[in-house]
Amino acid sequence: MTTFVDRVTLYAAAGKGGDGCVSVKREKFKPLGGPDGGNGGRGGDIILIVDSSVTTLLDFHHSPHRKATSGSQGYGDRKDGTYGEDLILPVPNGTVVFDDKGNQLADLIGVGTTFLAAQGGHGGLGNLALSSSKRRAPGFALLGEPGEERTLYLELKSVADIALVGYPSAGKSSLIAAISAARPKIADYPFTTLVPNLGVVQAGDTRFTVADVPGLIPGASQGKGLGLEFLRHVERCVALVHVLDCGTLETDRNPITDLEIIESELAQYGGLEDRVRIIALNKIDLPDGQAMADMVAQTLRDKGYEVYPVSAASRAGLTELLYAMARLVQKARAEAATEERTRIILRPTAVDDSGFTVRANADGSFSVRGQKVVRWVRQTNFKNAEAIGYLADRLAQLGVEKELFKQGAVAGSEVRIGSGDNEVVFEWEPTIEAGAEQLAGHLHRRGEDSRLEGSWVVEERVVDQLSDDEIAQQWEYNVEDPHTPRLTDPTPAEDK
Repeated sequence: MTTFVDRVTLYAAAGKGGDGCVSVKREKFKPLGGPDGGNGGRGGDIILIVDSSVTTLLDFHHSPHRKATSGSQGYGDRKDGTYGEDLILPVPNGTVVFDDKGNQLADLIGVGTTFLAAQGGHGGLGNLALSSSKRRAPGFALLGEPGEERTLYLELKSVADIALVGYPSAGKSSLIAAISAARPKIADYPFTTLVPNLGVVQAGDTRFTVADVPGLIPGASQGKGLGLEFLRHVERCVALVHVLDCGTLETDRNPITDLEIIESELAQYGGLEDRVRIIALNKIDLPDGQAMADMVAQTLRDKGYEVYPVSAASRAGLTELLYAMARLVQKARAEAATEERTRIILRPTAVDDSGFTVRANADGSFSVRGQKVVRWVRQTNFKNAEAIGYLADRLAQLGVEKELFKQGAVAGSEVRIGSGDNEVVFEWEPTIEAGAEQLAGHLHRRGEDSRLEGSWVVEERVVDQLSDDEIAQQWEYNVEDPHTPRLTDPTPAEDK
């Protein structure tokens, strides 16, 4: 049965925001007391938090799909909906989060570190919040925004100071059991250790952690043996300890060739070139082991390594090895304390960023992209004509219509907002906000407008509907109030 998992896929679905409420206050003698619909509640977030009691990602292996609760809808009498509860997911220290494209999103180190995996949807505004001096009694409310859905990949990189690497059956598990309270499985056959083991070591006043990585063999970088599957657990270590078997019974092996082979595999893995190496010549309690250690020790020292003959069985030489590890850990911690703190780079939105983009497609349609416009579309109830008009006003105010006109859109052009399942497709009807050049052919606002049939009301005067040529001559764009056309008298001043 699987007990250790260090790589999982997490399907996170945040809670949906509650819908806003459409309500009108009714009291005795006040049948229409004004709008009083409350807002919908926000959907719950999914949050990852580092927990010291969690050491594996096993829970996500069994239950990869996680969903937060949704917010409730708003109510009448100015009552807002309740918020959805956030889903807190504990993860081990050293968890790295990637998105579905392989981009690293977070490296969670330190107990209590949090990461927002999926954000809950905003609650929809009720008609009370949508009311204004110009819109006194809205007959619509905004829908709750769907919660964010993300596919994340979690990888565990153990937070250890020293890593033990070497051939299978070199004595790494015996060594970590001798220097710490860890009790890994130990047997006289290769690949006894199938998962990394962590042990806490005390050397004088220095306490540090040691990771025992499952054995490497030639061709590990091509997937042989356990491959390089668990080498991510040594990436955070300050030093590597090569545990070399001086008592092996295989005639084609010796400590020097073992070291060269393991170093070749580490080089193919990459990223560990700057780690300090220490050599531990293990199994000197055996007569042949002591002889082999004496034979190769000076050769390894000539190569620049610190060499320590040890025996995990008799504990010979372990004190010197432990204090050598402690010196490296102390040095690394002192350098980390004097280094400058990591700078946080802020990239604020540019002042001229419109917040959306309009792209002309090859088939003659136009695609509108942008977080804000997509959210507005999601919150619109397309069964309500007034809600559609409100969306059109927001898009026009943002400048979407003007940009569509610049890109060459005309009346009847297909416009797409959003993407995937949330994409909305409609035929564009230009309004006055789209530009004065269109007024001659399309002088009307979007949707149902009383001015489509009847007279135009301008500056408190009623003007009979004119022909297209007369409209082009007598109407101009009002910069101060783009929603209101202004009548221009074509008669020269000297002729009045």
